[in-house]
Amino acid sequence: MRVLLVEDDDGVAGALSEALGVRGHAVTRVTRGADALGKHHEADLLLLDLGLPDADGLDVLRKIRQVSAVPVLVLTARDDERSTVRGLRLGADDYLAKPVRLAELLARMDAVARRAGAGDEPQPDVVHVEDLEIDLAAHRVFAAGEEITLTAKEFAILAVLAVRPGTAVSRQQLMDEVWGDAHLAVSRSLDVHLTWLRAKLDRPGLLGTVRGFGYRLGR
Repeated sequence: MRVLLVEDDDGVAGALSEALGVRGHAVTRVTRGADALGKHHEADLLLLDLGLPDADGLDVLRKIRQVSAVPVLVLTARDDERSTVRGLRLGADDYLAKPVRLAELLARMDAVARRAGAGDEPQPDVVHVEDLEIDLAAHRVFAAGEEITLTAKEFAILAVLAVRPGTAVSRQQLMDEVWGDAHLAVSRSLDVHLTWLRAKLDRPGLLGTVRGFGYRLGR
């Protein structure tokens, strides 16, 4: 993948660039939020630090999400719940606290790559559930003809459920397909994304919880 690393710490950036380069990723490193805003369209994935010299990384993320759905993994020393929730609400696809384990970071990036290149199994281009229209190819969602703006992660969750309308999907399967993993931090992320997805769909009961198991799209 073409990775844009937004990191002002030379030591961290050097280690990550070397490790990712060895594994075949093309890494471009910038140190400022302004550079991230100017170069994000050239990348397949962003690794975004929040403590940047010219801007708060969350503000950079918000601005990127206004114009792009490029996958963004936040890498930061901020591991408090408030920052995590805010980052996910602003559209981060994942949130990892430093010091990050390289193997875990690589696994998360691989999961993003698999989702981006998924297509081995035939799927419909458009799924209809009640008055909801989910265009899987174009990554667009319409409710009663009105388009709903979703983050990349919210759409990924909806897509996993949409290709199995009316069928219960386990919580673990949903986390595995969307994040490529199923552990405690991912579980918290899923809850946040589901809350916002339901609010945006504004159709109570359409995205239902199957108690003790998982979720289902369709009544």
